[in-house]
Amino acid sequence: MIRVSDRTVAWHEGMTITDLLQAIDDRHPYAVIRINDRYVSRSDFDRITIPDGSQIFLIPMIAGG
Repeated sequence: MIRVSDRTVAWHEGMTITDLLQAIDDRHPYAVIRINDRYVSRSDFDRITIPDGSQIFLIPMIAGG
C-alpha cells in the first residue's frame, strides 16, 4: 500500500507515477510529484517506479502574476 495525500492506494510491483495517476483517475497536469523525500518531474512519470509503503505528494502547477 502507498499513501497519496490523505488516502491509501493499492500498490503493485513496477508501479510508475503514470500508473498511479491512472489508478486514482487523476488527470491534473502535475509538474512534480514527491515520493517520500524525492521529487520527480513530469518527464520521468513513465519511468520512475514507486516503492511499496511510499508517501506520495501530488504537487499541482501554480501560475500567477
